[in-house]
Order: sequence, then structure tokens, then C-alpha cells
Amino acid sequence: MTDLSVLASRAIGRRDEAQSARDRIFVRDYVLPIHIGVYPEEQGITQKVGFTVEAEVATPGAARHDQIAEVPSYDDILKGIRAIVSEGHINLVETLAERIASHCLNDKRIVQVRVRIEKLERGPDAVGVEIVRPIRRDAG
Repeated sequence: MTDLSVLASRAIGRRDEAQSARDRIFVRDYVLPIHIGVYPEEQGITQKVGFTVEAEVATPGAARHDQIAEVPSYDDILKGIRAIVSEGHINLVETLAERIASHCLNDKRIVQVRVRIEKLERGPDAVGVEIVRPIRRDAG
């Protein structure tokens, strides 16, 4: 290998290492009764819905100073979910998942979020949707 290709290989390795060195915060199986659904039988009632949110954080080790202000918090995720569902009836679980993902990605330290929403009272076990959204970097 030439010196240039060795340097390039090392740089790529360090970049890949930095990208993989991320922490995750999560909320798992959080259940709320909410107004959701597009079908006539879902209108005007609440349904138990399960939420699982996993947020990938770009600042690994940020908690070394033991200060909550330094890290994204699962409590912020919970508050966001409660605020979004308190706005009123939502037709689609996909819409709800997108809103939760958007809320999480408003924290610039979060680089990717996975949102899973399950209607717990529909279907044989649970039905729902899972989305994964990376942070969008604006060009320019």
C-alpha cells in the first residue's frame, strides 16, 4: 500500500469507529390510553397503545460529569409522547410515529430514532408500525 492509501484507510477506520461509538437511550413498552384510529369503531373511544422509542445519541460518554443537562433524557421522550397524544385524536399510527420521531430529533444530540407503536387491543396480539428516522442534515 502507498502512504496515501494507508492514511486514507486509517482515516476511514477512525470515522467508522466514531460513528459506531454511540449511546442509546430508550423507553420500552410505555402504555397509554389514547384516541387513535381511522375506523368508525375507533372514533370517540380510547385504545391502549404501547410505545417503544430508542434514540441513538451522538455524544457517547456525555454523562461523565453526572449532569442531566449533558445528556438527552428518556424523560424528555416520555413528556413528548404525552404532549403529542394530548393534542387530540390521531387517525394513523404512522402519523403518531412520525410526530414522536420528529420530537426526538429536535434534540441535536440525537442522530437516529426508532419508534414502535402498537395498538394493544386490535388484532390477535398487537398491531402497529415501526419506523427508523435518521437526523436530516440540510445541505448548504
